Amino acid sequence: MTVDVVLPCLDEAAALPGVLGALPAGYRAIVVDNGSTDGSAEVAAAHGAVVVHEGRRGFGAAVHAGVLAAEADLVAILDADGSLDPKDLPRLAAPVLAGEADLVLGRRRPIPRSAWPLHARIANRALARTIRRATGLPVHDLGPMRVARRTQLLGLALQDRRSGYPLEMLLAAAQAGLRIRELDVPYRPRIGRSKVTGTVRGTLTAVADMRRILRERRGDPANRRNAPNR
Repeated sequence: MTVDVVLPCLDEAAALPGVLGALPAGYRAIVVDNGSTDGSAEVAAAHGAVVVHEGRRGFGAAVHAGVLAAEADLVAILDADGSLDPKDLPRLAAPVLAGEADLVLGRRRPIPRSAWPLHARIANRALARTIRRATGLPVHDLGPMRVARRTQLLGLALQDRRSGYPLEMLLAAAQAGLRIRELDVPYRPRIGRSKVTGTVRGTLTAVADMRRILRERRGDPANRRNAPNR
């Protein structure tokens, strides 16, 4: 069995050797370089990863490019910064392989607690609460570690190319009737500087993107037409 692991990457040269080296047997890395200037693409290639270049900046743009490049039936999504352990991927893949779930999310449990900045935890908790109230989905985290079948991911026809992509995936999957499950995963301090949730500005940008997705999914077509830089 082969599982393709999509790793969106922006300046993660320091973390990539450890992340790629920890991938379990049968898990193939697809590193999507999103405009790195630190040699991340070269590091990824030297460690055996398939490297895809995506010029359009954004988490959604990078992940979408990786899913398109994937060939395996099962696709995992994982941050390339070392905060999440690739060795947890088989545990997330197991319910999908067993036919018990269609999309499995890793619910982050910070070790130590400071691994997840307070402002990011608060924003994530508030968004998850909003999602539970709006959709009834029993989710508590919008984290980036996920496993699903490639055909089902592509079938969702996700449009967001920024920070709203993880939420759009979740809402579209629920609307499509996919079975969604959360499993706890340890979340450790990332290697290097965070470009998104490690800063207040990055967190606010992500929250704004996700709130826009919520508005759009509630059926206001004007929001979708006027969404910037999708």
